[in-house]
Amino acid sequence: MFRMPRIGYERCMSSIKILRFPSLLALCFSVLAVMLVPATASAWAPAKTAAIHPGVQVFTEGAQCTSNFVFQDGSEVYLGQAAHCSGTGEATDTDGCAAASLPIGTAVEVTGASRPGQLAYSSWNTMKAKGESDADACAYNDFALIRIDPADVGKINPSVPGFGGPTAVGGTGGLGSSVYSYGNSSLRLGIRQLSPKQGIVLQNEASGWSHNVLTVTPGIPGDSGSGFLNDKGEAFGTLSTLQFAPAAGSNGVGNLTKELNYMRANAPALSGVQLVRGTEPFSAKLGLLLGTPSDTPPSDTPPSDTPPSDAAAGSTTNDTTPPRTTIKSKPKKSSTKRKARFTFASSEAGSTFRCKLDKGGYRSCASPFSKKVKVAKHTFSVIAIDRAGNKDKSAATYKWKVKKPRR
Repeated sequence: MFRMPRIGYERCMSSIKILRFPSLLALCFSVLAVMLVPATASAWAPAKTAAIHPGVQVFTEGAQCTSNFVFQDGSEVYLGQAAHCSGTGEATDTDGCAAASLPIGTAVEVTGASRPGQLAYSSWNTMKAKGESDADACAYNDFALIRIDPADVGKINPSVPGFGGPTAVGGTGGLGSSVYSYGNSSLRLGIRQLSPKQGIVLQNEASGWSHNVLTVTPGIPGDSGSGFLNDKGEAFGTLSTLQFAPAAGSNGVGNLTKELNYMRANAPALSGVQLVRGTEPFSAKLGLLLGTPSDTPPSDTPPSDTPPSDAAAGSTTNDTTPPRTTIKSKPKKSSTKRKARFTFASSEAGSTFRCKLDKGGYRSCASPFSKKVKVAKHTFSVIAIDRAGNKDKSAATYKWKVKKPRR
């Protein structure tokens, strides 16, 4: 993408106004034409082989979400995700002005990247720091950016798999207008035909901050953060919530224009961030007809950013046997290390997990699970839930103590 330096534009146009030289006018417009040329397709990895693209899975301290679009500001390249993906409270927390979140700079694992990205912006963190009082913004401004390590920028293509685009940032259109998205939750079990989705706009609400959409297939846990396109291939939103009204299985989609405007107004260091247009042309039929390759992580580590029981509701299996949860690796019983790392597994492939540390509540997680803890006694618990929704009857639990290091 490009960014037009405003001071250069103003100086050029001021000179035209004062001097009124036709030759200078031509020169200025020639300069502006060069400035408005977007990055060429050759600057990005080929769409068919790019390891990183809209829709790849991202993991923030175990919480799984789907990335939406690629953004850029000069040499900095970002991948968008939902702000709630870095929340530290319950999966049902939706008030970004009150919910606790991980700090800016937190490492984020990006599927296809050789190095972790870094959380560069979170609307939740920004609203909380600002003391935001707009109830609609608090409830629906759910956007975050992951800064991609320079070593991985060459692996990126900004095109949405299956559909191409985005062509620009745009609006939803009227009620009943078509929308397109790409969900890549590990709960889809690598079935590529389920990732591209088409649907319609059911309702616009919250002063334009949110749009209710109904898609086939609907967004499920792990799809959170995925991007939505309108019928022109314009990026208009990011998946935020699973709704039960106005229709069961519908999804709440945050308004991308409002989310970006809020970021630019309240995070000055990111005021120049722009959406990167896809190198592939938008096609409304391509994704649904062809499907796309899957970037789903291995089935033995399928975390989710919301309770997996919601996803299991539509299961047709007759399986009633609960899985068994096993902790594979853990800290020493007594240690001075404050960073605790656990790996765990389920007796049934494709299971998801819920973790609990000390007095906190259970929240979706993935193996490996890492957390920095205080000098104190701690208890870690993890429960596996299989694809049929059966939950282990007892959590796998481990207790240990972190001591002060000797001086």
